Amino acid sequence: MSSILDILMSSLGGGAVDQISKKLGLNSATTSKIIQVAIPLLISALAKNSSTTSGATSLQNALAKDHDGSILDDVLGFLGQPEQGDGAGILRHVLGNKQGSIQQTLGQTTGVDPNQAGQILEMLAPVVMGALGKQTSTAGLDAGGLADLLKGEAKQVRKNEPDLMGSVLGMLDQDKDGNIMNEVGGFLGKLFKSR
Repeated sequence: MSSILDILMSSLGGGAVDQISKKLGLNSATTSKIIQVAIPLLISALAKNSSTTSGATSLQNALAKDHDGSILDDVLGFLGQPEQGDGAGILRHVLGNKQGSIQQTLGQTTGVDPNQAGQILEMLAPVVMGALGKQTSTAGLDAGGLADLLKGEAKQVRKNEPDLMGSVLGMLDQDKDGNIMNEVGGFLGKLFKSR
């Protein structure tokens, strides 16, 4: 079984990057870098949210109801009309009250308007949910299996790029002080200096 991260990176190849870039008036290199951060961020946030039984059950119900994976059949078509995917609603559930801070820091670090960074997150969120929904249904996972899958994905993110992607989880408030700005800024600073 392919990892969710692999499925997403494959689905969001050159054509998708170009389409997002054109829609938001960004260059492809900047868009690609934001995607490289945003996907592991969303996967890690979903893993954190599903670490409780109620969180995993809630996520499984959302996947079964609205995210069967069919979005992956025509990602470019979806990106042409991303408002159909309710990315804003997904982000509210996944990132909660940290959404604004994450968008602000992502925008500052990448040199784009925070609203543009937020729009990219909104476009990606339904695609991430679709990939997760497809994996869940294909493997016949219950809520516990879904939580384990996401835990494994988050672990793989940390293993693949421990210095960069590994600190994505810390982006969701590493020091538990309620202020994620330091963690996000430090992480993104490392990412953009190394690319």
